[in-house]
Amino acid sequence: MIWRSVIFFSALVCAAPAATVTGDVEITNSSDAAVRKHKDYTGVVLWLEPADRPAPVPPAPKRAQMVQRDKRFTPHVIAIPVGSSVDFPNYDPIFHNAFSNFSGMPFDVGLYPPGKNKIVVFRQPGIVRVFCNIHPTMSAIIAVLSTPWYVVTPVSGKFSVEGVPPGDYQLHIFHERAVPENLRALERRITVPEGGLPLPLISISETGFIPGPHLNKFGKEYPPVIEGDVYPGARK
Repeated sequence: MIWRSVIFFSALVCAAPAATVTGDVEITNSSDAAVRKHKDYTGVVLWLEPADRPAPVPPAPKRAQMVQRDKRFTPHVIAIPVGSSVDFPNYDPIFHNAFSNFSGMPFDVGLYPPGKNKIVVFRQPGIVRVFCNIHPTMSAIIAVLSTPWYVVTPVSGKFSVEGVPPGDYQLHIFHERAVPENLRALERRITVPEGGLPLPLISISETGFIPGPHLNKFGKEYPPVIEGDVYPGARK
């Protein structure tokens, strides 16, 4: 009888209805032309973490891709569960060297030629800022998360986080051109009912953000690009 009760209770837990959290993001006070002219609100990461209770079983790892083409990382922002892997295929006719030495998870795939691919497994949560050691204008963001409830906004800024069990959560937000204190002010505790939760408009200000150059993987300034030199960043 006891075992049957346990099994019945487990079945009820597994069958608990999952809700959807929806909303809209806008970006204000931006110096980015795509935001000002076209209202491009893409690339904001939102995720939910359980409040006042243990974190859920880690979500299953995934395999994502960040293509290097036209001297860009595409997509520019991705979100993945902890333990996931990311492919960095080189579709350009030149060498690339993806790396990160910021907080998050440092990595360096080394210099590799056109048509080749490198794979990195991200085993700890954090915001990983990705660069190319050859081309200083190339950058990207990988949000490595320990929760299954996350989303990266599309151009419209409309988002939907599905499969959220009813309960209390802490809402977290990341946008690469917003200063940390502005993002912390937007974080909030929410209660998700069985019928789902529409959130009020989330307005992210870029006030206070000052873009600046970054160093190469050796901690030095990038050397000047010389015509015909396909991997100048490899020089120390």
